[in-house]
Amino acid sequence: MSQSTQSTTDQAPRATQNRSTTPGSDAFREYIGSGWAERPEVLPGARPQAGYAAARRARVSELFPGKRLIIPAGRLKQRSNDTDYSFRAHSAFAHLTGWGSDSEPGSVLVLEPTASGHEATLYFRERAGRDSDEFYANPEIGEFWIGPRPSLAQVASDLDLPTRGIAEVQAVLDGVDADTIILREADPALTDEVDAARLLLGDADVDTADAEDHADDDRLARDLSELRLIKDDFEISELRAAVDATARGFDDVIADLPRITAHPRGERLVEGVFNGRARADGNTVGYDTIAASGPHACILHWTRNDGPVVPGDLILMDAGVELDSYYTADITRTFPIDGTFTETQRMIYEAVREAADAAFAIVKPGIRFREIHATAMGVIARRTAEWGLLPVSAEEALQQENQQHRRYMVHGTSHHLGLDVHDCAQARRDLYLDGVLEPGMVFTIEPGLYFQPDDLTVPEQFRGIGVRIEDNILVTADGAENLSIGIPRTADDVEAWVRRLSR
Repeated sequence: MSQSTQSTTDQAPRATQNRSTTPGSDAFREYIGSGWAERPEVLPGARPQAGYAAARRARVSELFPGKRLIIPAGRLKQRSNDTDYSFRAHSAFAHLTGWGSDSEPGSVLVLEPTASGHEATLYFRERAGRDSDEFYANPEIGEFWIGPRPSLAQVASDLDLPTRGIAEVQAVLDGVDADTIILREADPALTDEVDAARLLLGDADVDTADAEDHADDDRLARDLSELRLIKDDFEISELRAAVDATARGFDDVIADLPRITAHPRGERLVEGVFNGRARADGNTVGYDTIAASGPHACILHWTRNDGPVVPGDLILMDAGVELDSYYTADITRTFPIDGTFTETQRMIYEAVREAADAAFAIVKPGIRFREIHATAMGVIARRTAEWGLLPVSAEEALQQENQQHRRYMVHGTSHHLGLDVHDCAQARRDLYLDGVLEPGMVFTIEPGLYFQPDDLTVPEQFRGIGVRIEDNILVTADGAENLSIGIPRTADDVEAWVRRLSR
């Protein structure tokens, strides 16, 4: 196992030896390793989220007494040949360490059981000295190629968390036993090593032990997901900041509408303008931006974004800025490209807003999460019935065995939001969809109506219109707060917004 671990935790893969022109002479190595100025090591103070991360680790420790917990950050993922996607650490790892966009690929958090709980240690590949060839010869991790990596002491100070070099994680793997649990999905290569070690355990029945080990692994993933259902003060402040940055991104797009509408692939410009704001004010976008103009708005996850943006049409823009902490907003606005809704567009838009407002009005601690969707669907059923679109009454459509109104809105109304745009996704149903709202929960409310261009069940003037309004909602002690209320929502306000910024 030692040889395998060396290849997965210590050596950088895909070094381009077959086309490297880096000199290998002793004279070159001696020269490039000398003549460098002293680099004083500055230890930062602990970042604001460090204390919150410690409290989260303490809660996990209580859930798994006596168990060794391995939570990897994950590794770089190949995009093509020797290029990789931008690294993003696993959300559970970020939640428990406080490390975000500056985290190091391949890092591993280990919670080692002690008599009083757990001792946490963060293992990562620290920077190489100038006396090694890594810093100039390795294009994947070398300082000349990607910039300097932090030292163990710097990260320990920054995260207020003990650190060790990645090579030392070998001792953890050598100690894998029946009480070792790993977050399986974060790092498949490391998970394979843990599984291999489990197979070598004593005289235990392998099939039984394997099933039990995987059950514990699955429980860890579930519990780490459920741990994020209620946000702490740091998380809420980050989500507010993400919403604010997203609002600026929407403003940027509207201000650039004259250029966008002049381009044959204006949706691409919408995406690019918003992405510029996400990179300027945050880390990146929290998910692929949906810039769905005209009939593309009827495609729920339209991310190809290669169509024109035509005055007279609506554009549905679903976008969110992800901060360096990884917390992301998720907001949708639908607006008339020329600044004025047609009569039909306005009628559909205001029906969607009515559904969103009705859903928001019931949000408070103690209600079931699924009641939000049911309330929004009540409005959607009533309006589509009034317009003569349903073969039955609204009351009949709302019966579980019918649901004809869902033809025009097949998606759900809400999902939790946080480090992931669809946060807490592995939580149990009785804590999520059937869960009871508590203060500190953050989720979306996002009803919509979508009338496909070829839908013969709707009047011709409806066809090709898609509308969604999505806001980010915080449950408070006595109700709820719409974090994105500052982004125009009513038809009148939306028209004024577009006219003001796109002149």
